[in-house]
Amino acid sequence: MDDDRLDEELVTERFDAESLVRAGADDLERAAEAALRPRRLEEFVGQAVVREQLSLVLQAAMARGRAPDHVLLSGPPGLGKTTLAMIIAGELGASLRITSGPAIQHAGDLAAVLSSLEEGEVLFIDEIHRLARPAEELLYVAMEDFRVDVVVGKGAGASAIPLTLPPFTVVGATTRAGLLPAPLRDRFGFTGHLDFYATEELERVLVRSAGLLGVPLAGEAAAEIASRSRGTPRIANRLLRRVRDWAEVRGDGTLGLAAARSALQVYEVDERGLDRLDRAVLSALCTRFGGGPVGLTTLAVAVGEEPETVETVAEPFLVREGLVGRTQRGRVALPAAWEHLGLDVPKTVDTLFG
Repeated sequence: MDDDRLDEELVTERFDAESLVRAGADDLERAAEAALRPRRLEEFVGQAVVREQLSLVLQAAMARGRAPDHVLLSGPPGLGKTTLAMIIAGELGASLRITSGPAIQHAGDLAAVLSSLEEGEVLFIDEIHRLARPAEELLYVAMEDFRVDVVVGKGAGASAIPLTLPPFTVVGATTRAGLLPAPLRDRFGFTGHLDFYATEELERVLVRSAGLLGVPLAGEAAAEIASRSRGTPRIANRLLRRVRDWAEVRGDGTLGLAAARSALQVYEVDERGLDRLDRAVLSALCTRFGGGPVGLTTLAVAVGEEPETVETVAEPFLVREGLVGRTQRGRVALPAAWEHLGLDVPKTVDTLFG
């Protein structure tokens, strides 16, 4: 097989490398993730505090023979909220019903789901902060009183028929807990916040995933992939699959340190986990605008992206890593940004921040 064909297999239709380090997932990736998801709390790596608290909630409920309190899981995407919802159902031995806030636009949509629930069933609502307001108000009553008022008829002749629901558990997931209205948030008996993973925890995630995929993963390679995964298991597993691809096509099938570094170089993920867009933002700030401050729209034009893409995709990680700062006058490059690009930190910047 010639090099052109190899490149085509590795980078089909100019593979969008920046998607590798984005925490969101599409339907195809969720299908790939399904095979790697832990089934029990004891298999779940990381989030020790939430895992311990959730274990107590579930064990106490099972000992009483009752459905556990409703559970709210918050935190950035890719940290395991959906996985924990599936684990909750598995630990309870109950079936799981899955829906999402954007999919429920009318109260009738939610009423149809609620009225079909069986006793003890777990209802998982992803992105629950995006529920339509009428559906939210219906959910309040259902969660607290296990009742749904079904409206029959229209206009002045309409009447509400109360429908009693069997006990069930709502597991809500949100990436923006601050957008949840207080009445809805207060109806959750347990709230767990998921934090970014330490590199050592991601190494354990990768070792487990490699075992399930049936590929040999060297310890040094696991550490290398973990260090570039932005503290997010979803990204770690995604990078692992791409390193496996490289090893099978270009290497000997073994996932060693050299294979990991070579594969991640192909996919433009650097040693700190930054991708093409991240580096473009830093480069524009440092070389075109002298470190800033510069407005979001101007910065987006400079890197050829929409302002929303820069603000929601690139900026959160750059700010978290201490590479970019946000001020009232605009975005500024911090000293670490200059250092990461191999540039000398201007004295004005060094004095201001350091």
